[in-house]
Amino acid sequence: MRLLSLILLFVLTAAVPARAVESAPRPTPAFNGTVHAVAYLGGTVYVGGAFTKVGWGGRTHPRERLAAFDGRTGELLSWAPPADGTVRALAAVPGAVYAAGDFHRIAGQKRDALARINPLTGTVATFQHGIAGTPYALAAGNGRLYLGGSLTAVGGRPVRNVAAFSLATGALDTGWQAGADDRVHTLALAGEDVLLGGAFKTVNADRLAVRLAAVHATTGVLDRYFRPKVAAEVNAIAVDSLGVYVATGGQGGRAIAYTFDGSTRWQRVFDGDTTAITTVGGVAYIGGHFDRVCLTARNGPQGACLDGSVPRVKLAAVTGDGRLTDWNPQANGVIGVRVLTTDPATGSLDAGGDFTTIGGRLRPRFARF
Repeated sequence: MRLLSLILLFVLTAAVPARAVESAPRPTPAFNGTVHAVAYLGGTVYVGGAFTKVGWGGRTHPRERLAAFDGRTGELLSWAPPADGTVRALAAVPGAVYAAGDFHRIAGQKRDALARINPLTGTVATFQHGIAGTPYALAAGNGRLYLGGSLTAVGGRPVRNVAAFSLATGALDTGWQAGADDRVHTLALAGEDVLLGGAFKTVNADRLAVRLAAVHATTGVLDRYFRPKVAAEVNAIAVDSLGVYVATGGQGGRAIAYTFDGSTRWQRVFDGDTTAITTVGGVAYIGGHFDRVCLTARNGPQGACLDGSVPRVKLAAVTGDGRLTDWNPQANGVIGVRVLTTDPATGSLDAGGDFTTIGGRLRPRFARF
């Protein structure tokens, strides 16, 4: 019942609800390639992806798959450790920014798909592991760095698509026993638990832990109190005082809100995959490949809504009781939005992906609301 204890924790520590998120984006750097990941430390926003250049102040600056900007002014910072492959995930803690992805070198140093980087200088720390497989997700907390993906080994030691490392020593936590039978696409922290989302059919050999599960943050033991039902691969997870939220693929896509025991609170159906989700002030913000939100849960081939729909192009917002809001920024592109996050320092909502415009305004691959 570890997730249930979060209810009291959130009630005691929740901040004043944020004001409604605006549809018009604020000035931020522009990217020439896909943005996959965003992380925050103090007032700095760290961005990772497949880009090689960033535009700011009327100029183009080299930034090979990693960049940073000031969260209050939008100004591009000099932090620029080059990675030789796509950065798919970021996590930040005091003194370190962790990156995971397809790279083999960062800042000239050999790093196999996982690296620890100084948040001020961009130099690479001694944290180094051989990763067999492809990382997709990072999360940091409870004294650990958690890594998810399609993973078979870390430093030659077998793992099952998820692993944990000590933040203090950098060593693989061999006592953390979580494992999934298929890829882990997303991770989120929830009190004493780590939430796993992906394509798996079992976690720790439990056949009821399908696509979304919770494991203990320090032991990796499955939390059998949290028993959600999810019909398609989970692409993203968010947590707030009301519960757990997921963005899924499938026939069309779905945004689903759960209580802390895994009971469904609400779900909304889209005509394309949902790939990103976060919350601001009790409202869930959803991003993905979709162009419309279905009026009912019924959809057909290619996700077509069968009972009517409302236009929402790549971005939408849903209230705490499941009602679609009028927030409608309209991102362009086929893939659209890949990541949505909330800046804890400013309360801003950040979107990254493959889009180049928001509401017809030029916003290449990143937007801040």
